[in-house]
Amino acid sequence: MALDLTMSVLIVDDYSTMVKINRTLLRQLGFRNIDEASNGADAYKMIEERHYGLVLSDWNMMPMTGYDLLTRVRENPKVSQIPFIMITAEAKTEQVIAAKRAGVNNYIVKPFNVQTLKKKLDHVFGQGASRPPLARTEGIAQR
Repeated sequence: MALDLTMSVLIVDDYSTMVKINRTLLRQLGFRNIDEASNGADAYKMIEERHYGLVLSDWNMMPMTGYDLLTRVRENPKVSQIPFIMITAEAKTEQVIAAKRAGVNNYIVKPFNVQTLKKKLDHVFGQGASRPPLARTEGIAQR
C-alpha cells in the first residue's frame, strides 16, 4: 500500500492539545487533509461517511474507546482495510497485544516526536530501504 500525502487522515482524541500536536506533526510530514473526532463513536460515523487513508486514534476515550473503534472498523468489510495507528500513554504489554490481535497496524506510546511518527508511517505504508523516505525531518523541532 503506497503512501499518499493527499489522502484524508482522521485524528481521534478527546484531548484537544493532543489533536493539535498530532495535526502539527502530520503537517510537518506533508499531510494537509486532516479531520478530527473527539471520541470513537463520532469517528466511526465519520469513517462510514468518508474515505480515510489513515486513522490515528487515542486509546482512552468515552463513550467509545480507540480500541473499540479499532474493533468496529476491522469488523466492517467496507472500511476494514484502513491503516490504523493507536496512539496512547498506555504501554502495558497486554494492551499492545490486544491492539495487535484486533488488527492495529502500529502502536505509538506518548510522548513522541515527528521522527517516531514518520518511522511508524513508513512501516505501515511499506517504505523500505529501496523506496524513498516519507519526508525529510531534518531541522524539524522535536516535541
